[in-house]
Amino acid sequence: MGGRIKKKRPGFYLDMTPLVDIAFLLLTFFMFTAKFKSDTENEQKFKITRPVASADTSKLPDKDLATIKIGIDSVTGDTSYYYSLSNETDRKIVYSSDKVQIPDEMRQKVILKVDIKNLEALLRQTRMANIRMRFAIDADKRIAYKWIEDLMEAMRKSNATVFNFVTDRQN
Repeated sequence: MGGRIKKKRPGFYLDMTPLVDIAFLLLTFFMFTAKFKSDTENEQKFKITRPVASADTSKLPDKDLATIKIGIDSVTGDTSYYYSLSNETDRKIVYSSDKVQIPDEMRQKVILKVDIKNLEALLRQTRMANIRMRFAIDADKRIAYKWIEDLMEAMRKSNATVFNFVTDRQN
């Protein structure tokens, strides 16, 4: 038997440089377009189902914003007021005021669970700390109107009469 000579196959070479370039381009694209949760969203233990509206399409400001949320606790089913400030400097000033009755361990939090009396004091202190502060009410559509009425009365007493309602857009 004659031995057959096998042809030597040429080596296969794959250049990985373009693949690595594309992988890093995709990674940077996703890093720059990702929206991260704020501290307020991380501490929030309730979900708000907003009413739908179509009248005003303006956005809330990113700074100098005080948000009063009225939410239904997902575990206990209790309705409560929650207060947060977007500006960290104002938050420290308002939360550390002796006119606001907040436990010391709560003063470091971004979002506070408060009753109507403390909410009124927080609103007053917020107006004194920053006159340019804008107010927004973010309320669940399932709550009783009494909660909104009490909040508006507290805002009126605190001289915070201009505010926005946060709603979902109508499709």
